[in-house]
Amino acid sequence: MQSQDKWVTKIAFLAISFMLTSAYAINGAMPQMTKALGVSATQVQALATTPSIVVTVFVLLSSFIAAKLGDKKTIILGLFLVGVAGVVPFFVNSYYAILVSRMVLGAGLGIFNSLAVSMIAVMYQGQTRATMLGWRAAVEQIGQAVLTFVAGLLLNINWHATFLVYLLAFPILYLFYLRVPDTSEMLADHTAEEKTEKVQVDSPKSISPLVWVLTLFAAFLVIDYMAIQLSFPFMAQSAGVSGLLVSTILSFMLVAAMVGGLVYGGMQKLFGRFTLQVGLLLMAVSNFLVAFSNHNFIMLTVGVLLIGFPMQLISPFIFSQLPNLAPLKKQPFVTSIVLIGFNVGVFVEPFIISLLSKVMGNATSSVDEAAYTTIPLLGVILLIIAVITFVTNRKKA
Repeated sequence: MQSQDKWVTKIAFLAISFMLTSAYAINGAMPQMTKALGVSATQVQALATTPSIVVTVFVLLSSFIAAKLGDKKTIILGLFLVGVAGVVPFFVNSYYAILVSRMVLGAGLGIFNSLAVSMIAVMYQGQTRATMLGWRAAVEQIGQAVLTFVAGLLLNINWHATFLVYLLAFPILYLFYLRVPDTSEMLADHTAEEKTEKVQVDSPKSISPLVWVLTLFAAFLVIDYMAIQLSFPFMAQSAGVSGLLVSTILSFMLVAAMVGGLVYGGMQKLFGRFTLQVGLLLMAVSNFLVAFSNHNFIMLTVGVLLIGFPMQLISPFIFSQLPNLAPLKKQPFVTSIVLIGFNVGVFVEPFIISLLSKVMGNATSSVDEAAYTTIPLLGVILLIIAVITFVTNRKKA
């Protein structure tokens, strides 16, 4: 058994994704921080959003850093920055010192974000690759839930203590260092094998234009996903429901997303190249349940709970296609490009929904009205994409 196939190696590798969504873990401390630091709520909210902006920049830079340091050392550097910068607010009371530490945290997360996906393409093949991509997506969701919960418990001590959750980066770093091989060396081995054995592999020699198509597709998927997630509290309020129940339902939406990641490998084995269409169909059903709930809270809730599951079927599927669209040595770069598509989708979602609502003749400032107007259109687009890709796949068969 090769080292990367051992369970402890898989666990060590998947663990790095546990920290990827940790930037939002401290959101519960923001009210206390506003008072303690003597700043506005907007300034404190910037402490949560700033890492995401920096992540986007360093996701793109990560492939160049990895080219110099190697994949493994780059991930170790990223985890180290997350651990060190993450706990700085535990020791300081300066808003600007905390802001800088959050920027460094974002840099650390961005440095290894794409490698957490692209290394799977190098380390694993076939069904194992598909399973690992699904598990990675699930671990990311689990990490967000667990770190947010632990930070909430630490908040009972004080707001400073919530930042201690970032200490978890160090044992993850140590386990990764001990157990995960350097894929830079594995790439060299792959190249040597191809030259000596002259294996006939249909491996791309350059980056396919389809990578850019997948990037736009990723942005669209996130726009749809975030439109439902961010509109739900307002739609629930108009249905007479708010508070803890809404938060609980959103938490279960993350659980559904986690389940989607866990079963992706099995779904891919069952449906093969049609896994994408299954995910798109389920997302469309979610859209229509939400759009036509007409203030029926039960129907609305079912639609919201459903959206997370197919999203985590489609996103691993997208990443699983990248080894067929670019050389192995370019995997960190193309993975970074697709990740930027996901991040850009999150950023532009409010503007796209507002624009679509105006185009469709409903220029409203009401979030729930805009959602009821635009979400059906997004559902139709999902169905159109499903039909087009289904027909394309049938022709390839």
